[in-house]
Amino acid sequence: MISHHSANGSRERFITPGRVGLWLFLAVATMIFAALSSAYIVRMGSSDWHSLPKPGLLWVNTAILLLSSAALQGARWAERQGNGRGARLGFIAGAVLNALFLFGQIWAWLVLQRLGYFLNTNPSSSFFYLLTALHGIHLLGGLVVAAWTVRSHERFQLFVTYCHFLTIAWVVLFALIILT
Repeated sequence: MISHHSANGSRERFITPGRVGLWLFLAVATMIFAALSSAYIVRMGSSDWHSLPKPGLLWVNTAILLLSSAALQGARWAERQGNGRGARLGFIAGAVLNALFLFGQIWAWLVLQRLGYFLNTNPSSSFFYLLTALHGIHLLGGLVVAAWTVRSHERFQLFVTYCHFLTIAWVVLFALIILT
């Protein structure tokens, strides 16, 4: 066990089963997102590839997710300083913004469907729905787990790390979607 003294003098373990599990999970999720992103790039060269319109809502959703990550990081800092109220408020703000992002993504899907772009319209739309659904499922899973994270320092820290990972994953996916 590796540990250090935190700001309040208590010992905090660096390596725990939860952290190892999270990092293994993130490694697997990274490989899945990387494999799908690679397939997306390769598939773009096909003659049946027709790029989707990019709803402006995707930019708004991205900003919401970045704000969520910032709120959760603020909660992490507040918790480390012993500011329970600040940690709770940041946590709630981050979770609400994550949920708002999910609703925004569903709305973006509805916008595309109104424009005639469905899951099976062409390979571009199939990849868009697959990538955004996979990301959304991971985010939703995080929100479900969030219900019991606030009761444990370590679980809270793991939740914030997980949300930061999903924010980075979304920024990469968003860049891929926008730039292609």
